[in-house]
Amino acid sequence: MLQYLLMFIPAAFLVISVLLCIRSFKNGKSPKRAVLTQIFSFLAVSAFCLITPLVAHAADASTAVEAAASSSKGLGYISAGLSTGLSCIGGGIAVGGSAPAAIGATSEDPKNFGKSIIFVALGEGCALYGMLISIMIISSL
Repeated sequence: MLQYLLMFIPAAFLVISVLLCIRSFKNGKSPKRAVLTQIFSFLAVSAFCLITPLVAHAADASTAVEAAASSSKGLGYISAGLSTGLSCIGGGIAVGGSAPAAIGATSEDPKNFGKSIIFVALGEGCALYGMLISIMIISSL
């Protein structure tokens, strides 16, 4: 019960500070006072959260091993997502620069299509390699 109360206090403090700011605006007080109230409430909630951390209770050794395994599995999924996402962003940047140039070269001379499509495919290859790496990461989990 105490944990729920300790989690409720910062949220209640912030809500009360917002209500006080709204009331000060309606009463015609200076906006500077409202800003100072918000800054003070933020600092008070930060100090409260630093002073009263909520700690976990002791667990069995088997639970700790399972938690570590699930944590490493979660990090594996995050790394797979990052490798796919970042490689797709890089591929998008590469294709975004090369595709208009390829279209322009093809419109001037249709014989340049074969040469220009290679550069577009190289840009998309980055995204495919990122997806391949993420598949390898997920298969090793």
